[in-house]
Amino acid sequence: MCNRARNKAEPETLFSHFGKEFGGNWLTDRPMDNRFNPVELVPRGRAYVIREEDGRRGLDVMSWDLLGKGAAYPITNVRDLKRWRPRLEKPEGRCLIPLTEFCEWTPEAHDVGGGKPIKGEMWFGVTDQPLFAVAGVWQQLGDQRWFAMLTCDPNELVAPIHPKAMITILHADDHDRWLTGSYAEVLDLQRPYPASLMTVTGPVFPTRRSAVIAQ
Repeated sequence: MCNRARNKAEPETLFSHFGKEFGGNWLTDRPMDNRFNPVELVPRGRAYVIREEDGRRGLDVMSWDLLGKGAAYPITNVRDLKRWRPRLEKPEGRCLIPLTEFCEWTPEAHDVGGGKPIKGEMWFGVTDQPLFAVAGVWQQLGDQRWFAMLTCDPNELVAPIHPKAMITILHADDHDRWLTGSYAEVLDLQRPYPASLMTVTGPVFPTRRSAVIAQ
């Protein structure tokens, strides 16, 4: 369930796009090492995240695994809000994850030549928000911060590819509610984004560059 996503926006674009939420504040030092790839989000990789601290809203860098490598597999998505209520009922435990697209794999593997059949990548975008935000939860473990994306029921566009769930994409006017509202208020935001406002492309097979699949 959504263990691949992309954010092609530079920090300056994030500051401008989410300008009503924060005024260009960095809540951490901006990573300067070449191992940080903010475009391609992968489990346990670092990503830009928006959160609040001491009454100010800004941009942070967190790693994508809510348990901070505390389990055999990364916890990248959260569906059961009751389990994480101690974090979610406090606004400071919530965050926004900016994305430009996210991936789900095809249910069936395809024979694209060159070896064993593989599943293709299906990339989803949001037409009314080319840069959108996903509801997230985060926690500090040691000296690092870790996050996960909230999931919900899939809409009719995502369901044929991934029938169990989809990430919770927020409408722009719900950003403030997610970050500052009460626990009761944010529960209502765990709902699928309208399929009519989304697109999907694929399948693509980046590991088999010579493959050509008829669309």
